[in-house]
Amino acid sequence: QVRLVESGGGSVQAGGSLRLSCVLSGYGYSTYCMGWFRQSPGKERERVALIYTDVTMTNYADSVKGRFTISQDNSKNTLYLQMNDLKPEDTAMYYCAADYGGPGGCLEGNIYWGQGTQVTVSS
Repeated sequence: QVRLVESGGGSVQAGGSLRLSCVLSGYGYSTYCMGWFRQSPGKERERVALIYTDVTMTNYADSVKGRFTISQDNSKNTLYLQMNDLKPEDTAMYYCAADYGGPGGCLEGNIYWGQGTQVTVSS
């Protein structure tokens, strides 16, 4: 059974930084890609960043480009999201997601989700 556990959320002031972590366990096969999504009350879930496991290619939402960095440590089965220059509009629940491949593009088909970690940025 696939399990993703996020950590690292918290409350910071605008301009601050946080690093989110997501530990993946349970399946035994390499992922095709992984990513981070976020959702705030009343809004749809938004994909923030993704990374392809084998080629280490990344993609970011325009709203976080230049401020957030996604990375992975395959030896630790851990995904990271370094968030710098945080803004109040970054406040949301952040979710880790894993895609083992299949129909659809990265993180568009069958996705495994973590439980989320809350990030709150005050002005």
